[in-house]
Order: sequence, then structure tokens, then C-alpha cells
Amino acid sequence: MTNQLALPLGATPVPGGTRFAVRSTAERVELCLFDGADERRLAMTRDGDVWTTTAPGTNHLYGYRAHGEYDPGRNLWFDPAKLLVDPYALELDRPFIQSPRLAAYGEDTADIVPRARVVTPLTDTPAPPLFRPGGLIYELNVRGFTMRHPAIPPEQRGTLAALAHPAVLDHLRKLGVAAVELMPITAAIDERHLPPLGLRNAWGYNPVVPMALCPERVPGGVAELASTVAVLRQAGIGVILDLVFNHMGESDIHGGTLSFRGLDPDAYARTTDGTLINDAGTGNTLDASRPGVRAMILDSLRHFARAGVDGFRFDLAPVLARGPGFDARAPIFAEIAADPILSTRIMIAEPWDIGPGGYQLGNFPEHWLEWNDKYRDQVRRFWRGDGRAGDLATRIAGSADIFSSTASRSVNFVAAHDGFTLADLAAYAQRHNHANGEDNRDGHGDEVSWNHGQEGAIDDPAIRAARTRSVRAMLATLFLSRGTPMLTAGDEFGRSQNGNNNGYAQDNETTWLDWEARDAALEDFVAQLSAFRRDMPLDWTDWLAKAEWRNLSGGPMTPEDWDSGNGFALHLPIGDEKLILRFDHRHGVSAIRGRLLES
Repeated sequence: MTNQLALPLGATPVPGGTRFAVRSTAERVELCLFDGADERRLAMTRDGDVWTTTAPGTNHLYGYRAHGEYDPGRNLWFDPAKLLVDPYALELDRPFIQSPRLAAYGEDTADIVPRARVVTPLTDTPAPPLFRPGGLIYELNVRGFTMRHPAIPPEQRGTLAALAHPAVLDHLRKLGVAAVELMPITAAIDERHLPPLGLRNAWGYNPVVPMALCPERVPGGVAELASTVAVLRQAGIGVILDLVFNHMGESDIHGGTLSFRGLDPDAYARTTDGTLINDAGTGNTLDASRPGVRAMILDSLRHFARAGVDGFRFDLAPVLARGPGFDARAPIFAEIAADPILSTRIMIAEPWDIGPGGYQLGNFPEHWLEWNDKYRDQVRRFWRGDGRAGDLATRIAGSADIFSSTASRSVNFVAAHDGFTLADLAAYAQRHNHANGEDNRDGHGDEVSWNHGQEGAIDDPAIRAARTRSVRAMLATLFLSRGTPMLTAGDEFGRSQNGNNNGYAQDNETTWLDWEARDAALEDFVAQLSAFRRDMPLDWTDWLAKAEWRNLSGGPMTPEDWDSGNGFALHLPIGDEKLILRFDHRHGVSAIRGRLLES
């Protein structure tokens, strides 16, 4: 039998035409070629679980139809009425749309399912990453970041190409951004409950196939991605893609048949009785214990690396290492480390999911960075007033209790896309997610947040000043901590979502940054913090051995000092000088080395 994993899957231009190859456990698979609404079907030849055929020409829009038994109770979903998107598709001709027809057996979906477009796969060896741990990561949603930017032409707003606009580059350079971390730009589908509510998924964490770019966010396809990355690199800014390999948008047993389910349903993890496993909280979980699934993940990473990106952030990353329980020695880690391209890229884990043993902070490979929610929560608690100095010091020191390597692997953040904005942390004690249509039950119910005075917007100068002090203290802590800082776009100038801490369904002005109403003073403060960190002759991932901790009076820290919520002073030698960082709950943060940064 032919080595199935060695076959190039997807659509590959060859002399005289295009070779199509797809993995499927169906009884029969047809290639469907489209010319407008006209569809031509070609029989495919089976070799193991890989089906192939070659068609003349290269300018094709295509999909697949799979024939076989239909019995969802036994995880069999073969329905030739369903047009299926190639799992290896690189570009699509239209966005995905949600429809009950996607889940109805026997109803043809060719008119509503995107067709894949044949493009020449990228083959160049990528340049080394620009980004290095310790530099500022700037998390952004392409659409929300650009939709209301006054300098960006209206026709370009909401697209990846807008990030190459000079006004955007100027803003990123002002902040000292080392890499933008793009929330998903691959094609995604709305969850079933959103269209009836008049809502759309604004975040993109519900993909259908892993490599196809969103036709709305990246209308120029792979070429737009590569060109935008190149412009950002010329400005000294790397690109990290946030990717979803834990589930796909076909959802649970009631979801639509769009790709994997109709071709290779074993790509989804199941219990022994055939029930879909739901470790991602979305109705299904990709089974990375299967060699074919891992090969697809690695092929996806190589594809994006060849487009020039520096690295990847993995959503709900423990799923990558499930088989079924999390295994720190899972094959995928060794496969990435051994790959000549992927071993050079930056890998960042979101180290938790809702599956058994799903919280795995600190357990990813030594060369991976990890989002650190302990940092997030304990920094918030200290500045809220109910935290311990010892806990804050541990997080500022790179969470050495979690990451034992010399250079901290911690990605430090105080706010991210999935929670309160930084400004809302100090303005709302409770979530206000009623606009999401789930009776305010969705999103984090126990975030570490607080409100100075009445919740929400308020005109009282004293309350506004108290909120500003809290926000500035958290920002200063972030930029003066060991590890890699991450800032979410708009938090540098006071963005608010009016207390909505789960804005995934708000593709509107709730999540679109208001560039006209930015807090210029706060923005300048963040730029100053970033410049201070960047210009300081200090390894921000590896200063722990040099640290000296003192109480706020200058004496050695006592057990009582560590247990208190007052704060401390951190002394760090820099050549013949000393950098003194003071974290004082009453007065904020200051840094002394010939000049003072007040928070």
C-alpha cells in the first residue's frame, strides 16, 4: 500500500493540470468542479484512505462529495448531498454561512457551502523569526482593530491588508510592539444560536478547515497574508497567528456537515460508545492522537510559516497532546521540534481546556511560551487590594514556581480578548453580557475585577482618577515583569466594552476600537513604559538570580512583609548602577535609575 502520509494532500498544480488528494473513510468520493453554478463530478481513485484524481487546468473552484453509510449514532455522516470543503483548502471563494440545511440529511448544500480555490502552495524556506521572547506581544482582532480607524480607507477596513497602512505601523512602532498576535484569520462559521439573535462571531475561534483564510478578513488570500507580513517585518514587527486545532465548526451531533464530518469523521475524538468528546466546549474535539490529524496540523503550520509568520499561539493547547489524557511527551511536540521549519518558530500555548486534567500551565515543552493566568489574576488581586506582596513578587519574577528554566517562559498579561478590557477591570465588578443573548450567563462569572464607585461610565473626577491609577499600576507591573508581556489592542488607550467580558458575538462597535476617543495620556504612558523596558540593558526573561527584594522602608523582607498587601522594592544591578522598582499599593509603581516613571 502507498504510504498515505507521504502523499501531498490538497490541490497541487502539476504538469497539465491539478492533482487532488483527500483523506476519507467513505465508500466513494467524487471531486466536484464548479463553473459558476454548473457542477462537474469526477470519480476519485482510492489508495488506503487517500483518494486522488487529476483534472486538466489549474484555475478551479472545487469541493468533494462522499458516499457511504449515514448513521450519526455510530459517527457515520456520509451524505452525497453535502458539498464538502477540502480539509487542506488554502483559499475559499466565499464565507461560511450557518443554515439548518447543513445538518439536514439529503438536502444539497452546494449553493451555500464555499468552494475551495486552487492556489500554488508556498514552498520557500521562511526567514528566521524577528520576534524574541521578552518583546512586547500585541494581541489584536484584525476586524475590530481596523473597522473604525479614520486613516484607513473605508474599502480596506476590516481586512488584514489594513495592518500595512502607515498610520497603523506608526501606532505599533510608538508602542514598541515586537510582534502582533492576530486572533484567528482563518475562515470560521457562526455558532448555530447566533444568526437567530442577529449576532455574528467577531473572534473567529470556530474554524471549519485549518488553512483556508477568511474571505472577509483576508480577501486577497495567501498573497495578502504574505505581503502584509512582509510590510510588518520591514517595520521590525513580527507576526504570530492564533490558530485553533482543538475543534472545528461542525460542532456537536446536531451541527452541520461541512468537511471532516462528511469525509473522515474519525478525525474527531470519541468515547468508546461513539459519543463525540467535548474537551473544547464546542461539541467536538480533534483527535491529535491520530497520525493523519497531526500531519494536517504540521502541514498547516508549515504553510503559514512559509508565508513569513514568526510563530503560533495555540487555542486550548492541551487538546494537541490528548490521547485521551494530556501527555507532556505527546508525539506532536517531538514532531514540531524535529521539523526544520517549525523548530525555528515561536510556539505559545494557551495551557488549559475543559477536558480531564485540562489545566496544564507549566507542562508544555521547555522551548514553548505559555499564557499565564496566575499572573493575570494575582496582579489584579494585588492592585484590587486583596492580594499578597509575596504572590505579586512571584509573578513579577517570571513565575519561577511554575517555569523552572533559566529564562522565563511566561507570557504575562493582565487582560486579553476573552475577559474584561483593562479599563473595565477597574469599572465593573460584574459582567454585563446581556447583549449576547444568553441571559448574562456566558463569559467568566468570577473575574478578578472591581469598580471604583458606581459601575460603568461616570463623570466624578475622583472616581475617574482612581480608575486611572489602577489601570496605570497594572500596566506598569506588566512592563516591569520578567517574562514576555502581552497587551491587547486598545487597552493602551482605555478601550471599554461597557462591561461585556465575552464580546465574541459582538461584531459591532462594542468590540470595534474607537480611535477617535482614545485616552492620549494613557497611550503615551504605555509608550513610555515600553521604551523604558526596551532601552534598559536588562534581559527581561532572565534577571531572577540578580534580584534583591526589600520592603518599602528599605529593609529586608520579613514573612509579615510578604504576607501583607503593601508591596516591596525590587533592586536589580545593571553594570555599576542599580535599577529600583517599587510596587506600592498606596502609590502605584515607580522605577528609579536616573529618572522616574510614575504610575
